[in-house]
This record gives sequence, structure tokens and C-alpha cells, in this order.
Amino acid sequence: METKILRVVRQGEPFDVSSSKQESGTIKKCNIVLQELGGSKFENEFVCAMFGELAEKKFSEGDLVAATLRFSTHEHQGQVYQDILCTEAVTIKG
Repeated sequence: METKILRVVRQGEPFDVSSSKQESGTIKKCNIVLQELGGSKFENEFVCAMFGELAEKKFSEGDLVAATLRFSTHEHQGQVYQDILCTEAVTIKG
């Protein structure tokens, strides 16, 4: 895991996904796009998934956040995909 200071580019609306770990059988998920600082629109960007209470937290475009990201990969039908999970995000400056 890695903690970075990033700028919020955009955040999607939370939606329900199935989860065997939840009593209700579902958990909230949303996607957020975070960008490294540097003053250029060409800085590295990360499309991250957020789950549970964090998925329901609203961030605004341009907010600076301290975010902890977990990077992993998975294979599906012979293709390898990278997953980025945001496990914590705290607004530094809104």
C-alpha cells in the first residue's frame, strides 16, 4: 500500500455490488479518479475503487486528499488487469 497526496479529478455515484462478506449481501462501491500533483494536466492519474462508507463519502473536483492506495492484479479470460483500491481518503484542502 502507498499513501499519496492527490487531487480529485472526478467521483462517480455509489452503487450496490454483491459481497459475500456483508450480511445484506451487497456493499456500496464508487469509482474515483485521482491525479498526482505537479501543475500539469498530464500528471499520473489513478482510477480507484472505493467500498463501503468511503464509497458514500463525497469529494469535490479539485479537493486535495491524502489517500492510501492498494495496487493488485487479477487475471480474467487470459487477460491481466490492474486494480487500484482506495482504502482511505482524507480531505486536506477543499
